[in-house]
Amino acid sequence: MTAAKRIVAFLAACAVVLAQGTALKQAANWPFDVTTLRAPDGSVTAKFVSFGATMTELWVKDRNGEARDIILGYDDNVHVVSMLFCRLLPRDDELMRAALAQTKLLTDPAHPVFNPIVGRYANRIKNGTFSIPITKYPQPDGPNVFHIPTNDHDGQDTLHGGIYGWDRRNWTIVEKTATSVTYLHIDEADEGFPGTVTAFATHAVENGGVLRTTIHASATEKTPIMLTQHVYWNLDAFQGSEDILGHKLHVDASRVVAVDGDAVPTGPFIDVDGTALDFRTTQAIGARLNDTFGLCGPGCQGYDNCWIYDHSEEKKPGVTLWSDVSGIRLDVTTSNPAVQVYTANYLDTPRKVVHGGPSLNYTKWTAVAIEHEGYIDAINTPEWHVDQIYYPGKDYNWATTYKFSTVN
Repeated sequence: MTAAKRIVAFLAACAVVLAQGTALKQAANWPFDVTTLRAPDGSVTAKFVSFGATMTELWVKDRNGEARDIILGYDDNVHVVSMLFCRLLPRDDELMRAALAQTKLLTDPAHPVFNPIVGRYANRIKNGTFSIPITKYPQPDGPNVFHIPTNDHDGQDTLHGGIYGWDRRNWTIVEKTATSVTYLHIDEADEGFPGTVTAFATHAVENGGVLRTTIHASATEKTPIMLTQHVYWNLDAFQGSEDILGHKLHVDASRVVAVDGDAVPTGPFIDVDGTALDFRTTQAIGARLNDTFGLCGPGCQGYDNCWIYDHSEEKKPGVTLWSDVSGIRLDVTTSNPAVQVYTANYLDTPRKVVHGGPSLNYTKWTAVAIEHEGYIDAINTPEWHVDQIYYPGKDYNWATTYKFSTVN
């Protein structure tokens, strides 16, 4: 990216931040203010910033009782310089570098989506277009046809809510305790979605190694809502291993959504039986890596697929992940019917210092993103009979619990 383009991107991102003013009093460094939550028994410590209601650190104890930060991210998202930089044109390259170096969560052109709340519609929307009522094929422009800016696969689809989805919007703290924080976001028809959506996201930690996230959203008129929490996991925290290929994974699902070369659903489901997509019996993520060519897209090796759960996963784990190196085990229960598992196939971003950075980068297969969500692009796949349209009187709810323990 040229210096001129970096300046344009930086100023555009700053404009988004400054345009989202609020009447509520905020911390001086909002929306990059850090909130730290600690479970009373010391089993979990989590840090968040208001920007995207994003989790920036998550410390849990390994089998030896030592805490490890097991999520990817940046170091400099929590030390942002004054937003004065957003009000002034950079005077020279040195100033520009200083400004950009302090705001990667906002300005990283790679935009890996490190651990925020993603919306208003997570994952992909074919052609960035949908209708209400929903249809299989694009309809002529009209009052019930909506176009969201495309930002993926050379403009073939919209990913994670558009150019500036909820992960790149300012959320406001409305309630905070030692163990929980609730953020508010008001989406006033951003990115071309219809109506206003008001969302509350609550992150909480509890004794016994529990992290819980819940989201409640209401709409002023009919609109699709489908959210996720886009967390990148490395349960070793880059101590004793350099990737997640040895992590053990279980997914309670016998079907995966079939997609085209742009990762957009085609309608059918794939039976995972006998394929590298079958994690009903626990497997190392990398055990069948050589069989994954093309599963995550043309020329891609790894996983980036949407599994449809076979059962309700609210009471028992739909996903279990553990590492024999650290001994850390993660069990996930959720209100959602599906989960996207992404093995960071295209990642290339400097690591946190605690992970050996910044001289080393997060690269492919160094983390696995586990994204609990609804059926992807159901708003363009009516044959599934999945209703993702919300309106006054029909609110949206999302809940996921992460339970940490250790294995011998």
